[in-house]
Amino acid sequence: MFPCWNKPCCSLISNGMRISHAIRTLITSDFLFNSGFSLFGPIFAVFVMGQVGGGSVQVVGFAAAITQIIKAVLQIPVARYLDKNHGEYDDFYSLVSGSVIVASTPFLYFFASSATHIYIIQAWYGIGLALAVPPWYAIFTRHIDRMRENLEWSLESIAIGISGAGAAAVGGILAEVVGFRGVFLIAGCFAVLGVVFQIRIYRDLRAFVGRHQVRPTPDKAG
Repeated sequence: MFPCWNKPCCSLISNGMRISHAIRTLITSDFLFNSGFSLFGPIFAVFVMGQVGGGSVQVVGFAAAITQIIKAVLQIPVARYLDKNHGEYDDFYSLVSGSVIVASTPFLYFFASSATHIYIIQAWYGIGLALAVPPWYAIFTRHIDRMRENLEWSLESIAIGISGAGAAAVGGILAEVVGFRGVFLIAGCFAVLGVVFQIRIYRDLRAFVGRHQVRPTPDKAG
């Protein structure tokens, strides 16, 4: 059973609104990833300008642009490749591989000392997103429970909102207590936990998706 991060989610499940293991796991994983990255999101610009050689507002802007450009360029080819290989195992491996790259990003910031380092790390981050985002949505879509689509997408949205708000508020406090690099280490640990949770959906793929089968059979385990 996945940890109950918020009361509405627990209440819905306990009242008979069962959610498949794959959906619960993906939502929990996203909660952990977003918590980690939200810890340093609001203070990232301060870190770049104050702790990185040659850092400036311009560097922060270029860094964000690099991530999105790399993601945009690679995401469609990755998605097309995954769609050609019907079944979910290739999606799973792409998801986990991309998530590992994404999870390594906060740890790499720990060693960043120049604007060039930031650019390289942001490009690496973009590659991870391009590998992880398409299969995440694909697996979530295939395993979403019929007649509960609005509910389960809402739970995903709530998890993102709660994790983002809570972690952002805590991030600034942590930066004053443990420093920027301490925040990056903590954020990386959250992201690693997110990867661990993603790996748990492998049993769902084995149980409910046959070879060459795109759409899973109904989740009899509920």
